[in-house]
Amino acid sequence: MTSDDEPPTAPVVCEACGTTNRVPLSEVAETVERHNERVHDGAAEAEVDPDVADQLADLVARDLGFLDD
Repeated sequence: MTSDDEPPTAPVVCEACGTTNRVPLSEVAETVERHNERVHDGAAEAEVDPDVADQLADLVARDLGFLDD
């Protein structure tokens, strides 16, 4: 569990490298892009953990009322 002083983080995974890292939400896009450029010549290998991304998308859709009956 994180304290109130720590920013929320998201897991970034790279199946090609076999790595997982947690980074602050504000740094996710830059971290993924930098990793892919540096390690994979720009190929989109690293990404936010797909399960977490799906959960976030569901929360946003519910919050926006897209999942209401």
